[in-house]
Amino acid sequence: MGVKANIALQKEDHQRDAEFAKALHGTTAKATGGFAAMRGKDQEAQKLAVDEYFKHFDRKTAENETDADREARTAEYATLTKHYYNLATDFYEYGWGQCFHFCRFSVGEGFYQAIARHEHFLAMNIGIKPGMKVLDVGCGVGGPAREIAKFTDAHITGLNNNDYQIQRATHYAVKEGLSGQLKFVKGDFMQMSFADNTFDAVYAIEATVHAPKLEGVYGEIFRVLKPGGVFGVYEWLMTDDYDNNNLEHRDIRLAIEEGNGISNMVPISEAIDAMKTVGFELVHHEDLAQRPDTLPWYWPIAGELGYMQTYMDFITVFRMTHVARRAVHLFTGLLEIVGLAPKGTKKTADSLAKGADGLVAGAKKNLFTPMYLMVGRKPAN
Repeated sequence: MGVKANIALQKEDHQRDAEFAKALHGTTAKATGGFAAMRGKDQEAQKLAVDEYFKHFDRKTAENETDADREARTAEYATLTKHYYNLATDFYEYGWGQCFHFCRFSVGEGFYQAIARHEHFLAMNIGIKPGMKVLDVGCGVGGPAREIAKFTDAHITGLNNNDYQIQRATHYAVKEGLSGQLKFVKGDFMQMSFADNTFDAVYAIEATVHAPKLEGVYGEIFRVLKPGGVFGVYEWLMTDDYDNNNLEHRDIRLAIEEGNGISNMVPISEAIDAMKTVGFELVHHEDLAQRPDTLPWYWPIAGELGYMQTYMDFITVFRMTHVARRAVHLFTGLLEIVGLAPKGTKKTADSLAKGADGLVAGAKKNLFTPMYLMVGRKPAN
């Protein structure tokens, strides 16, 4: 059995969450995404989501943030994450696509090709085979699950605590003819509803960073994984160069947290210890951001068009440039004024841009990695 972290878990209320998602998103789960989906949100429900999310970050700075502030965010980890993705999902799909993660890039390799390769690399490292029963922890709108299902012929169950993302993931699975190979389940990854020893393999792609304590989510993964099964994760972590006594470092960390719905970033050493504490045999661990790649992982969110590898990349990467971000700031503000987008849309866009700047600054100063790879095996007995 896995080790349970000594934290208070938020009580789940699936009916309440479903009703709120219906009120906020309406039928936009089947929209094309992006601004088309944003226009269909309910004004009152959007305001509640904005207020509930930003109450944890408004007027917080590196100078005045306290341990109590961080503890309050951690205590409300599930609500924080749900409301973040209620607000951010449509922006993610507009600006990045349906796979909400970063990746490494090779010379001559297009953006979406690199995203898929990053997913294939994880699937290879944990040995996913045809017919295996696999869990995707924090599956987003199901982009990686669809890619890995097609790549491996395994059956993937996606776990997510956001109803809107589950609806979009299910919609895409049906659209791509993969509904027989994919299943999406509502739930908190800190208290999974699955029985012990259910899955042949488990993976998480930049999702478990939302956990209030890594031991808690890793312990649940250990529990539901079959003996001898393998868990692979790309984790968001602060590096050894991060100094919490340095105000600039703290400001970067706080920007990353606010712009990405994170209650509490932790260092690499804490993640490694958590894997071992819950019982995993650590097969491999490595910061893939430290590989000597010609192209840095962060170049798309930095809007550095000089690294662009294909003409098609321009469509995606231009949206990350400061010119495009400024245009989104003005456009979303205009949509709010004329009533075509709910209030809080511009504030969300600005927060995402702040988070992107924090990620780039953290990468350039080697304070942060979004791709610390850990592969752990559950002992066979």
